[in-house]
Amino acid sequence: MKKQFKYIFTLFVVFASSVAMAQIQSGDGTAAAAKDEAPAQIVKEISTLDFIMKGGVFLIPIGILLFITLVIMVERYLYIRNMSKYNTHLLSEIKANLQASNLPPVLDTLSRDNTAFGNVVREGVLTIGRPISQIESNLEKVVNIEIGKMEKNIGILGLIAGVAPTFGFIGTISGVIKIFYNISISENVSIGNISGGLYEKMISSGSGLIVGIVAFTAYHILNGMIDNYALAIQKVNLEFVNIIQRPSNADKA
Repeated sequence: MKKQFKYIFTLFVVFASSVAMAQIQSGDGTAAAAKDEAPAQIVKEISTLDFIMKGGVFLIPIGILLFITLVIMVERYLYIRNMSKYNTHLLSEIKANLQASNLPPVLDTLSRDNTAFGNVVREGVLTIGRPISQIESNLEKVVNIEIGKMEKNIGILGLIAGVAPTFGFIGTISGVIKIFYNISISENVSIGNISGGLYEKMISSGSGLIVGIVAFTAYHILNGMIDNYALAIQKVNLEFVNIIQRPSNADKA
């Protein structure tokens, strides 16, 4: 009985040892497999700046164009906004003195209005006494001068809107040419090489399009502000001419 018990116990120990060894070997194999698979699962993370810089050398002129766009956009917006402000009480403040031909207080009031509206009305006051046609002509000339000042450098935005995407496309095309040139030399046609190089060069096209969209949008917004001023100043000119005509009409009556 004791011999049988010892024999069974020995078989159990051997079986348990075999199972333990099998589990250890299996665990080692799994760990090895995990180690082998780990590098394939690791994704290298890069910063946004590093990702953008993969677009190539054509990102340099595109970045310069973006800087120019932002400078012109902000500077022109602030200038046009300040110059196109209109004091709705401006003509009512000077109306009584205009009809009484008391011009010094009128010019003093207009000197404090440093806007495009004030500049145009001031020119009209300085030409009072001349024929109405000449006054209207002078008013129109000053309006054109003020609009010209507002439009300064805005044409550059329109140019950038067309040039920036072109730089991006050139960068992408040059990158694609380089990719196929390398393939022709190495004869290594792999999806990884083609897609990796291609996505880097597409960054150039995307950057150019973004700069073009920003410049195009700024160009039309600023021109819209100028158009609003041009419409408003025509109404002011008409009201000003009507005011200065009334005294002479009253005298004739």
